[in-house]
Amino acid sequence: MNMTMDMMKGAMSGSDMPMKGMDMSMMQEAMEALSACSQACVMCADADAAEGMGRCGAMCSNCADVCDVMMRMMLRTNGYDMTVMMSMMEACVAMCRACSEECSKHADMAEHCRMCAMACDQAAMAMEKMMGSMREMMPAS
Repeated sequence: MNMTMDMMKGAMSGSDMPMKGMDMSMMQEAMEALSACSQACVMCADADAAEGMGRCGAMCSNCADVCDVMMRMMLRTNGYDMTVMMSMMEACVAMCRACSEECSKHADMAEHCRMCAMACDQAAMAMEKMMGSMREMMPAS
């Protein structure tokens, strides 16, 4: 992920930035957390299927999908809309929190659930941090 973010930093001028005024290191932190969460969720969902934990597996699959979509939206330089981005980030936080809660129920008996819950929490925190920064950039209504 670092090479991709380094290439983005060099390739994007201020006017091409997907999130004008966004701190690129904060964006990198968020995308790395989303990527780690997505990967942990896919691994957890696969293990859950083998262990007969359907709800947990479904939550993990959904969370992986939401994180992947969130990353793609963050990378788009055209069509950026602050309101839509904030709504998607809020949905991503909600999905990560719900997945973390479900995986936490199994964390004592399944290491993959413990790791997934931690990755989901980290992704949610990174999104919340980024949303806080974006709110500071929004004009007062």
